[in-house]
Amino acid sequence: MQLSQDEDFVRQPWYHGPLSRQKAESLLQRDGDFLVRASGSHRGQHVISCRWRGSALHFEVLRVLLRPRPGRPAALFQLEDERFASLPELVRSYVSGQRPLSQATGAVASRSVIRHGPIGRSLSEDTLLDSPALEGPLSCLLPVPPTPGAAGMPPSLSQRTGSDPMLLQVPTPLETLDGSLMASDGQLHTTPPTKPLRVPSLVLPKTSGHSPIYCELVPRVPVTQRTPPDHSHSQPQTQWWEVAVEEEEDKEEGEDKEEDRYFARPQGDITFCPPEESCDLLGPQNRPLDPQVLKKLRELFLQHHAESTALHLLLLDCQATGVLGVSKAHRGPIRVTSGLELLTLPHGHRLRVEILERYEALSLAAALAVLGCTGSLEERSAALRGLVELALALRPGAAGDLPGLAAVMNALLLPQVSRLERTWRHLRRCHTEAALAFEQELKPLMRALDEGEGPAEPGEVVLPHVAPVVRLLEGEELPSRGPLDESCERLLWTLQGARQMAWDAPQFREVAARRLRGFHPHPELSAALSTHFVRRLLWGSQGAGAPRASRVQKFHHVLSVLSQRLEPDDC
Repeated sequence: MQLSQDEDFVRQPWYHGPLSRQKAESLLQRDGDFLVRASGSHRGQHVISCRWRGSALHFEVLRVLLRPRPGRPAALFQLEDERFASLPELVRSYVSGQRPLSQATGAVASRSVIRHGPIGRSLSEDTLLDSPALEGPLSCLLPVPPTPGAAGMPPSLSQRTGSDPMLLQVPTPLETLDGSLMASDGQLHTTPPTKPLRVPSLVLPKTSGHSPIYCELVPRVPVTQRTPPDHSHSQPQTQWWEVAVEEEEDKEEGEDKEEDRYFARPQGDITFCPPEESCDLLGPQNRPLDPQVLKKLRELFLQHHAESTALHLLLLDCQATGVLGVSKAHRGPIRVTSGLELLTLPHGHRLRVEILERYEALSLAAALAVLGCTGSLEERSAALRGLVELALALRPGAAGDLPGLAAVMNALLLPQVSRLERTWRHLRRCHTEAALAFEQELKPLMRALDEGEGPAEPGEVVLPHVAPVVRLLEGEELPSRGPLDESCERLLWTLQGARQMAWDAPQFREVAARRLRGFHPHPELSAALSTHFVRRLLWGSQGAGAPRASRVQKFHHVLSVLSQRLEPDDC
């Protein structure tokens, strides 16, 4: 593999050149160790190898070539969304900012593995030693090398390495190929495509519910190259939130031409919440705060790190708020294309009520995660730390789910939780970083968001902070923080923020679809974070239908009793 002289990453100490995956994994000793190597399967691409939580992960850096223009780089480098002008700039951004290399794994690169000696120029020596036997013409299409002798794996499906000769001498019918092709797909065509995809869509290879071991991103194939529906091979199911925003908007524009010729009175009885389905965690009838269900939930949340839980929460919040999943059946009665616009209109009453219901239910459930720990002080402190880490994963620049962030922060700021002085003192002593992040970053951020001064533009924020405008339009008073003139100014800022939020609704929809592209939620965790599940968990199957105000008031009394039992006032 020849390296051009103008690629400055060759001189970086963390770049190891054409290194095999097995040798790269042997150099990664501790969590956070990383190195950059040349990809053996994708010619001209590079891979960031990082050890995280005891496993070696590999992230392919996508290189996007540009037309040569003065003052513009020849190529851009990206992992998931953000692009950089050079590979060192990408590595510097992720390492110095301690940003996850992927949202699905949460892996953070912190310590570089220094290269010793010159960089090799060929992968032939490594690949001949590490590659499996080549026996079939389809071996170059597999994204992950199979285990030799695995059950149900034909011997012809072995992976071709970078040093092997071309095996596709006979044209292979396109119908026999799987839906996800690798970078060697260009060998199947006599001429390159005329122009690239409008939206670069990247997906992670599917796994069986566990963190993926091999995380190189795979370019999604255009629709015209996928296997026909009647083919015997199974197709990877595309999730409803992964639909290309531009294609969907073009389709909607053509469908709405006939409807725009007349005016229809908007209807207000519209909900974006998914239909209530039975869940394995809850039976047809359940008691409030069932101990067995709470135990299962604790085990479920311990299996997922904060970044994964934040993405699950973001998906459900986008659906409940009407940012994603607004079908043509919804658009007809409400005459709008987004819930962010509907909640500002008079006929958005039901949507505003459902948003308040979800916000308060999630807040009470998060507070119960701390106040329900009747064990040791360390257990309650660990629960506090978990909520702080979840809030950090939801903040702008991370998942960007401000409604979820507001629910978690409201739970941490409840009087029943904030009065636990011994628990907070133990958090500051044993989990200092989480305590400092809560006091110095999360609390000022939440105060600025409530006052309409925090980040609100699409991009860094995926879902805006809707709680203030929803409370205002439903007749609930906003908390007063000063004299009357300041309260009036805050009222005007809230209304102006609502207007801007409705105006930016298409941008929020596009950002949300891009952030969740390639995300595969865990079914039980998604069900546990739904509004219907949390409501039944807190108040039982019979009490869930009571009026919201009375339910919330009674549960606050329950939290007060639990808080007094944990740390009585006379202690």
